[in-house]
Amino acid sequence: MSYTTDTQNLFAALRAAFPADLDQVAIDATEPGGAPLRYSWRDLERASAMIANLFAALELPPASRIAVQVEKSVEAVMLYLATLRAGHVFLPLNTAYQSAEIAYFIGNAEPAVVVCSPASFGWVSQIAFQAGTRHVFTLGEDRSGTLLERASHCSDRHEPVARGGDDLAAILYTSGTTGRSKGAMLSHRNLLSNARVLKDYWGWRPGDVLLHALPIFHVHGLFIALHGALLNGSKMLWMAKFDPRAAIARLPEATVFMGVPTLYVRMLAEPALTREAVRNMRLFISGSAPLLIETFRDWQQRTGHTILERYGMSETAMLTSNPYRAEDGERRGGTVGFPLPGVALRVVDDAGQPVPAGEVGGIQVKGPNVFQGYWRMPEKTAEEFTADGFFKTGDVGRIDADGYVTIVGRSKDLIISGGYNVYPAEIEGFLNEMPGVAESAVVGVPHPDFGEVGVAVLIARPGAALDGEALLARLKQQLANFKIPKRAFVVEALPRNTMGKVQKNLLREQYKALFA
Repeated sequence: MSYTTDTQNLFAALRAAFPADLDQVAIDATEPGGAPLRYSWRDLERASAMIANLFAALELPPASRIAVQVEKSVEAVMLYLATLRAGHVFLPLNTAYQSAEIAYFIGNAEPAVVVCSPASFGWVSQIAFQAGTRHVFTLGEDRSGTLLERASHCSDRHEPVARGGDDLAAILYTSGTTGRSKGAMLSHRNLLSNARVLKDYWGWRPGDVLLHALPIFHVHGLFIALHGALLNGSKMLWMAKFDPRAAIARLPEATVFMGVPTLYVRMLAEPALTREAVRNMRLFISGSAPLLIETFRDWQQRTGHTILERYGMSETAMLTSNPYRAEDGERRGGTVGFPLPGVALRVVDDAGQPVPAGEVGGIQVKGPNVFQGYWRMPEKTAEEFTADGFFKTGDVGRIDADGYVTIVGRSKDLIISGGYNVYPAEIEGFLNEMPGVAESAVVGVPHPDFGEVGVAVLIARPGAALDGEALLARLKQQLANFKIPKRAFVVEALPRNTMGKVQKNLLREQYKALFA
């Protein structure tokens, strides 16, 4: 069976990059202290063929949705590859979702197949069958479950289904912090074009080894990390769950690491993180949430490596990146670098007109990586695109005179206080630099006089005692008065989603009656 890179099927393009020797180790999933668990490239080829043949035996309609809510495992990767291979549409679901959320996703996407963890089969299957889904399988993180049992009887040879570049490859549901989640439709071309750009931009090279420590229900772990390694024919060191000590212990075997800021903070807390531990590393990448400048500097000082921060979203995969190569510029902390090759990015005012360099506005993007629209939401899709085809990201930012993009926040996080626009990220930047402050979040809450005012929620550094009012008094010496939060609270922890983003909607809800 021959695989060429001119096909539009994403699987076939990834498969064409597998090494000539398929018996090499593709994924090492050995747990600390556990028995060796290694998968060859041939294992990925055969298992994805068997699962694809199972789907064929089920006589699913073309381009069926395959909804998957399982724990991270190599077998889950095989299921993803099999879905692409069979020409179906992969629909990954966060493992934290509960019954009401799963009922919404299944009802909205109408998947032909649902795959869940064995422990969840009772309630998930009930929801799925009631919604009209005919096939529900289980897949356990310990390589158990009915999916593998059924697939084991199928042939291990399968010809990938022909797919056009605009055919759907995946639907990713957004987090839904401002209402019902929307299903972002990503095509084979969207994902493959982005993977090929990043392969070059991030300097993937022969012999690279990726330490894969991210979840695989999200763009970062599933598309950016996984596609990067597969398209380069690179071995992966697989962590089913992130543990900072275990990750540091494996860093000497790796050359590339991708993480969310929380992972870097947790590794910095470990004495084992030394320059010796990262001696073979080529690149550390951070995304999915803002990286504090303090974390950026601490990592630089401790390891000698400069983290590369980048920017993307479910609807677009990656949009911008700090430079990898020194000749392309420096990696600047607090920025997300330049638009990637092929990506057009502009910052506009409320009237849709471009703003001057350094001024804040709404970020709009266009490129082969930008999604086709929201699943079964044509009106919402039309709202989110401009007449000339740019996608309104909902993010607020600026481009400096050198072309570096900085994300200031989400447009929904904007606080309009007494008629003035207040950007929480600006205030957080000042608060985070103050002595004793580990992290801050600023949210807007209703106010009878100003319409809306800011409230600062702070976390103290270990051993530090924070006085919220004193911090606000100090802030008044640095910022215009209309930007100063009216109240400050010191808490033990900020609410976060599974990717480490602070859930400001929960904070707004918590403090909404403060000035009522």
